[in-house]
Amino acid sequence: MASEALEVEGIETDREPSRGEIRQVITASSLGTVFEWYDFFIYGTLAASGIIGRTFFPAGSEVMQALLAWAGFAVGFGFRPLGAILFGYLGDRLGRKYTFLVTITLMGVATAGVGLVPSAAAIGLAAPALIIVLRILQGLALGGEYGGAAIYVAEHSPPQKRGFYTSFIQASVAGGFILSLIVVLGFKASMPADTWQEWGWRLPFLFSILLLAISLWMRFKLSESPVFKAMKAKGTLAKNPFVESFTYPGNWKRLFVALFGIAAGLTVIWYTAMFAVLSFLTGPLRVDETMAQLITGGGAAAGLFWFVLFGRLSDRIGRKLPIVIGYAATLILLFPIFWTMGHAANPELSYAADRMPVVVAGPACGYDPFAATQADACGRVLDHLSKKGVAYTTVRAPNVAVAVGGTPVADTSPTGLDAALEQAGYRLERVMPTGGNLAILLLCIVALSALAGATYGPVAAVLTEMFPPSIRYSSMSIPYHIGTGYFGGFLPFISQYIVARTGDPYAGLWYTMAVVAMALAVTLWGLKETLPAKAP
Repeated sequence: MASEALEVEGIETDREPSRGEIRQVITASSLGTVFEWYDFFIYGTLAASGIIGRTFFPAGSEVMQALLAWAGFAVGFGFRPLGAILFGYLGDRLGRKYTFLVTITLMGVATAGVGLVPSAAAIGLAAPALIIVLRILQGLALGGEYGGAAIYVAEHSPPQKRGFYTSFIQASVAGGFILSLIVVLGFKASMPADTWQEWGWRLPFLFSILLLAISLWMRFKLSESPVFKAMKAKGTLAKNPFVESFTYPGNWKRLFVALFGIAAGLTVIWYTAMFAVLSFLTGPLRVDETMAQLITGGGAAAGLFWFVLFGRLSDRIGRKLPIVIGYAATLILLFPIFWTMGHAANPELSYAADRMPVVVAGPACGYDPFAATQADACGRVLDHLSKKGVAYTTVRAPNVAVAVGGTPVADTSPTGLDAALEQAGYRLERVMPTGGNLAILLLCIVALSALAGATYGPVAAVLTEMFPPSIRYSSMSIPYHIGTGYFGGFLPFISQYIVARTGDPYAGLWYTMAVVAMALAVTLWGLKETLPAKAP
């Protein structure tokens, strides 16, 4: 193979790893990544079902409960950059292997802790406080995990196979989400519904202890990255990787592009394809919770091959082109895919919303999703419609009034509104898509996975090749986790808030569109092709 010595800073590794060693490196790193992201995503999976909000963030409004639960989800992401700085420093100074052993241990312990925290009904405000602390620890751990696993695989890989080998790490992130759904569905099916709601939901969090033991056993068997060993032997390790990430010639531009052009764009597409879909199905579309989890998990599993396909393709056509195509395709296809899902998941509800639109009139019609009680009658109407997932528009008028399909509603109490909606054809009970509609939903999620795979599949190779080995862990992790932590981690919260304020179940997608448009512009401007030229 063309050695690392010939490519970056004169660093020469002893030998090319054997096929068996590469297989062990990919397997151990990928499974560890699956387990670590499972730990991080299990919170989001249960937040989408409402259990986290009811247990730890009780409030007078269901909408407020959901927003607070998603805010707790976002907190973990908010601390990922700090974890990237801390563990990036350790990874560049002490080694790739031992750093991600520490991160996976911290993640497993923190995840199990969530399953042991008493409810807010039992210990009051201490419950949400403890959840936030544990989410912070999870965020710190995840800030060090991804960079370590991706770099570890990349530094064992020949340049012309780096996209293919590292794509398994990208697929493992989606695998963690899928595993979280499988475990939740498995435990839920093994017990009565009341037991699940009361305490059974805690078992998926405690299950992480078993996953932690497996991960540690596999990763302890690995040796250190050959590139790191070579740098250590030659005494070329960075003295302060964090500082040198910002002082290395040309690195400011690389950091900017990695953050705003790569991490921000790919992560909002991925979270839209997974968590936004799950919330969309269980919320506005009124799909049965278990069915929504099965659909989302099944579609995501069927779409895993896209990550490996685009990673492998990047070894042939370059890293930049698939990312650019993925961004452009997202801007064109995102709304049509979600419109198709809306009509397939609950055709009667979608048809009623198109044919019999809801219009709410009032002098102000102020609606605060965070308020336990709305300030006026119009706000209370909007709150009820939001809880039901019913789309609406507002107009100014002297008095509060509601019309469904142009017909005034005499009784605007919750009972009266529900009766008027049902009479107009709104199907407000939970539905179970079947047959052709179920197939359409699965195909839509596979299509969203293709958009995610095009942008996410090559990313570990891109980021690894962008930065010099001596500061690679820090330089790669910091922009990646700022981008994914803030642009992606806050996506469920922001999109749900936009939907709640506008009454439009599709309005939250504009956040994804805006971030992807920015990422496309930055990528076109600043990302240079990183695929090494083939040796003559």
